[in-house]
Amino acid sequence: MDYNSRILVTGHKGLVGSAMVKELEKQHYHVIVAQRNRWDLREQNEVNEFFNGYRPDYVINCAGKVGGINANNTQGVDFIVDNILMQINIIQACYKYNVKKLLFLGSSCIYPKLCPQPIKEEYLLTSSLEETNKAYAIAKISGLVMCEMYNKHYGTNFISAMPTNLYGPNDNFHLTNSHVLPALIRKFHDAKIFNKKYVELWGTGKVRREFLFVEDLAEALLFLMNNYDKSQHINIGCGKDITINELAEMIKNIVGYEGEIVWNDKYPDGTPQKLLDVTKINNLGWQAKTSLNDGIQITYKWFIDNYNRLRK
Repeated sequence: MDYNSRILVTGHKGLVGSAMVKELEKQHYHVIVAQRNRWDLREQNEVNEFFNGYRPDYVINCAGKVGGINANNTQGVDFIVDNILMQINIIQACYKYNVKKLLFLGSSCIYPKLCPQPIKEEYLLTSSLEETNKAYAIAKISGLVMCEMYNKHYGTNFISAMPTNLYGPNDNFHLTNSHVLPALIRKFHDAKIFNKKYVELWGTGKVRREFLFVEDLAEALLFLMNNYDKSQHINIGCGKDITINELAEMIKNIVGYEGEIVWNDKYPDGTPQKLLDVTKINNLGWQAKTSLNDGIQITYKWFIDNYNRLRK
């Protein structure tokens, strides 16, 4: 990408979008954003108006409705409708207004529940999805297939990246609607502040998850914008996973909470394991660099510094 090109980052105030804007600005690219209070990405007319006015050369689509296992399980209609509408509108506008390249951001939850591990890109649609996040997964699958079809029929350059579980500054720390890592930070911090004897966590703690620091993801996305032009989606992760129990103990120690952990197995665990095969992106020349311990410490410091204005 040329440094003078107009690069649109959608969802710029969210976890991924804010990290993406930060990385682009650090590299001295020309960034434009769509203000959420002015442009509703679910409305095609508003998206077209924005694209017509700003004429972006490149688009990195970080916009989306996201949440943890409880939010996915209880707000399925919003997850599938909002995400599909945003994706359709942005992809169609990219084609209509001759965007040179679009990066569509998916999620590792698009893969089947019982995938062989680590998960290769070609395992997509080989068996059934995890029931608790089916609506979100189907929305994201629709987006990446839509990108493939535009490339096939119209010769566009629309690529798709599938990151693993993300965390970092500007995350959502809501106790019931957030993802597991920020929820654990919030629970242990509040338990420490209010001197609680124990913290109750959902599930068994035995399932395994991979976590990627969001600033590493932003570097990976910029790398792909400059080095990847294939229709097949590509995984982004660190290539390592841990149990949720191990994650909880790590966060507990970083926060400095001294009470007990109680697991409530009445709540679902979700997919037993979700570890991405990142061979393809590693072979292209990119690797994650932030350790989980270091990333959580950075995130916790940001959490404390911004506690009064958190999404919580």
